[in-house]
Amino acid sequence: MRATIFARRWRRNPLRRRTDVVEAWVGAVAVVLMLLAGSAVGWVAGSLAHEALRQTVREQQLHRHLVTATALRNLPVRATETDRETAAGREGHHRVVARWPAPDGRRQFSGVVAVRQPTRAGHRFTLWTDDRGRISARPMDDDTAAVHAVLAGAAAAAGAAGVVELARRLVVWRLVQRRYARWDRAWEQAGHTWGRAGAGS
Repeated sequence: MRATIFARRWRRNPLRRRTDVVEAWVGAVAVVLMLLAGSAVGWVAGSLAHEALRQTVREQQLHRHLVTATALRNLPVRATETDRETAAGREGHHRVVARWPAPDGRRQFSGVVAVRQPTRAGHRFTLWTDDRGRISARPMDDDTAAVHAVLAGAAAAAGAAGVVELARRLVVWRLVQRRYARWDRAWEQAGHTWGRAGAGS
């Protein structure tokens, strides 16, 4: 339906107004801007995000270390975690007190660690730590960085298209307001001569 209305605004006919032509051109320019500017903004944003995320990957892989920890004892399940059906699939549900070495091997650290499976005393498992030996998350990899960069680029492209569409709507709204104002003036002028002989009304 909108395509039909859009096409009619380009046709030559005595009922076509100047605002119709302007509105048609505004729509055409908006489509071009959405395709070109949206793609450009998305590509730039995605490239910048990818470069920043790659730097984050390099830093995390440099400053996070995989060490082997030893479980000392299990901690009892808290009262809020007694529902096994809801907690069984939760990552890090089981808590143990463990000991692990610093990345340089000179110091030992201990603390509460969340593990996926029940662990007995003396069991050894791996975990990630930072340069100071504190527990940290797994470092980001290149694939994850690429996915986040693509999402950032897509969001930026959508945002740019949204801005163009908002601008188009504002211009069309202003054209409609001018159109209504002209109609009001035309009706007001016609009202002064309504029914008078020779007035052409």
